[in-house]
Amino acid sequence: MYLIVGLGNPESDYSKTRHNMGFNVINKISEQYEIDVNKNKFKGLFGTGQIEGEKILLLKPQTYMNLSGESVKEIVDFYKIDLDNIIVIYDDIDIEPGKIKIKKFGGPGTHNGMKSVVNELGSQNFKRVRVGIGSPENKGDLINYVIGHIPEEEVKTLEKGVLEAKDAVIEILKNGIDIAMNKFN
Repeated sequence: MYLIVGLGNPESDYSKTRHNMGFNVINKISEQYEIDVNKNKFKGLFGTGQIEGEKILLLKPQTYMNLSGESVKEIVDFYKIDLDNIIVIYDDIDIEPGKIKIKKFGGPGTHNGMKSVVNELGSQNFKRVRVGIGSPENKGDLINYVIGHIPEEEVKTLEKGVLEAKDAVIEILKNGIDIAMNKFN
C-alpha cells in the first residue's frame, strides 16, 4: 500500500495559493483515477483506490501546513505504512515555477510542512515530489507570496508543474523512483 500525501492548507481559504500545490496534485490524481478524497479522518481528507495495480491512499492533511505531520503520522500508524511507500508532494520556492524535482529522501529545507512531516515520522527516508513555485523578489514577503493571490499570468505555468508532478507520482508507482528521477529531474 502506498500513501500519497499532498501538503496544503484547507482548500476553502487557500485553494488558489502557491502553498497548495500538493493539494492540487492530489486533486489531479483523484480526478484521473476516480478516487474520491472525501473521508474525514486522521486530521485530513483521504480516499483509497488503485493506481498501476497498487493500492493507494491519497491524503490532504487539514491541520494547516505547519502541523501536516500530525495527519501523516496518524494514517501511517493506522495502516502500518512502510516509509518506502510514502510519497509527499509539496511546493518549493527553490525550484522555478512549472518545474518539479523528485527526491528519494532528504531534509525538509525551509518548508514548515515538511519539517512537521519529518519530525512526526522521525525520519527523512521517504520519497518526495517538489513542485516549483519560485520565490518572491523581496525575500521578506515570503508569507504573502506563498499564501497570497496568484497573478493570472502565472496560473498556467504553475498548472504545468502540477500536471508534471501528477505524472511523476504515477511514474514512481509504475516504474520506480530511479526511472522517475531520470525522466523528470
